[in-house]
Amino acid sequence: MASSVGAPTMREATTIEQRPDVTAPRSPAGPGVADVAEPSPAAFRAAMGSFLTGVAVMTTEADGAPHGMTANAVSSVSLSPPLVLVCVDRTAHMAAAVAAGGVFALSFLAEDQAALSSRFADRSRGEGEEEFVGVDWSTAATGARVLAGAVGFVDCRVDTIAEAGDHLIVIGEVVALGARPELAPLAYFRGGYGGYRAATAVERP
Repeated sequence: MASSVGAPTMREATTIEQRPDVTAPRSPAGPGVADVAEPSPAAFRAAMGSFLTGVAVMTTEADGAPHGMTANAVSSVSLSPPLVLVCVDRTAHMAAAVAAGGVFALSFLAEDQAALSSRFADRSRGEGEEEFVGVDWSTAATGARVLAGAVGFVDCRVDTIAEAGDHLIVIGEVVALGARPELAPLAYFRGGYGGYRAATAVERP
């Protein structure tokens, strides 16, 4: 796709060439700073794996067949209207399924549900109903499955699907939700699962 920005003038081009190469690795700024590396796939995973996240199972229903997958690239987007996003690999079965189904749910896993995370990340888990054998679930508004025992969930209708590199950004409008504040969440950090406990009390309005 052609850019809408015109080519730089000779003066602009000269200025650009004189700028430092911002992509080149530099020495750490001081003590305690992480080593700087080129953003190779392995280095990128290592850096992003340093960001502690929760774990969700994304589910959808397309042509009468359910599908689920583990996801941790999840975020709220907007309060009004209530929107959330989840990133899906373009090559994943979920990419086609959620586009066809137009709905999805995110179940935020509890501390004791690491096995469910591993199950829905396993490529050999089967398809359709086979994926959910032995898994307790219910539905809220859209028909997408909500897993029992989760600390919370959002049930969504697809609002937008945008392309971004090798993934799709699926944005959904929340039409139903729920939370169980008495449960502790499952945490994911550097390829491993763990628990989470608040170090300080949070005052809610």
